[in-house]
Amino acid sequence: MFNWFAPKVFNQGFLPEENGHQVFFMEAGSKNGMPVLVFHGGPGGASNLYHAAPFARRKYRLIFFDQRGAGRSLPSGKTEHNTTADLLNDAARLLDFLKIGEKVILLGSSWGSTLALLFAEKYPDRVRALLLSKIFLADGEAGDWIDGISGWFYPDIMEKLRDGMPEKESLPAYYERMINSKNEKAQKKATALYGRYERVLGSLSPVLKEETEITEEEITAARIYLHYAAAGFMLEPEQIMKNLSRIRHLPALIVHNRLDMVCPLKGAFVLHRGLPASKLVIVPEKGHVGPLIAKTFRREIRAFLKKHTA
Repeated sequence: MFNWFAPKVFNQGFLPEENGHQVFFMEAGSKNGMPVLVFHGGPGGASNLYHAAPFARRKYRLIFFDQRGAGRSLPSGKTEHNTTADLLNDAARLLDFLKIGEKVILLGSSWGSTLALLFAEKYPDRVRALLLSKIFLADGEAGDWIDGISGWFYPDIMEKLRDGMPEKESLPAYYERMINSKNEKAQKKATALYGRYERVLGSLSPVLKEETEITEEEITAARIYLHYAAAGFMLEPEQIMKNLSRIRHLPALIVHNRLDMVCPLKGAFVLHRGLPASKLVIVPEKGHVGPLIAKTFRREIRAFLKKHTA
């Protein structure tokens, strides 16, 4: 069992409002430490102090923020002026607001890895290194997997998702319309089906949540996720891979489960092949999350930092 105590938060608040959004942030660790900017997963997730676990509290300054409409950012669930470009801009604004001029280490898993890669490609001169797991490239193959090929392994669940929807409409577009309807039952149905689909991928006994069990917080998170998924995560085709040349020099750690059914290993593998200064660690575990990948990521981060920040 992993025993860990959350570090003390020494600073928190909101960025100056922009386009109706107040972005929540917090800092933990050492105010004078080496800065680490943390991108949480989702879209629609929230920052968690647990991600500070691998870092020596007296040496690193952990910077967290909740993405627009998510977590403690306000207004909750707001999708207007909420794009991938906005999230990257908020990250840069946060560093400026905190007067951090030195290069930062980026930490991100799943959708957080997507944003960390995009931020590094946009601001390569602001980045020292990348610590990534559960790689999600948000490209065409990733979309085809979630909305189609994954159904080869979960045809019973996919049948439930597609029941009653127009034949030529995409899954995220259909469920985005449903979750943004005025019908509370439809909102809960969208959350219980598409909003929970990723949670069952990798399970040998997949069970979707009953609509009556869905909370307002889950609806809000699903609304943000579908807002992004229906728009192809608001990226150009193969955007991350096409711009890898901008970050080929950066040291990077990539940790991924062998049998990740949400984000297949291929994405992590091709990313590693495109980053000469990267290390890929393939974890012999199934699922998108799990105790072994969490333990491995913590261990590999410590070893990576010892090598690259000594």
